[in-house]
Amino acid sequence: MENTKGAIDHLRNHQTYPATKADLVAACSNLTDFSEEDKKEFQENLPEGTYNSAEDVMKALGLAE
Repeated sequence: MENTKGAIDHLRNHQTYPATKADLVAACSNLTDFSEEDKKEFQENLPEGTYNSAEDVMKALGLAE
């Protein structure tokens, strides 16, 4: 993912939880500051489930600051 810093910021500051994979993918799809490649990578790599925090999503994706 090219815009890792932006993704972490969005997950921490703009996403509401709990959120399902479908919720997160839908929110991601509407963001204009992420490339189509980043959006596709996010959708393909995020496991199905319900996430209670940004840290849960980041862990599932292997994202670190």
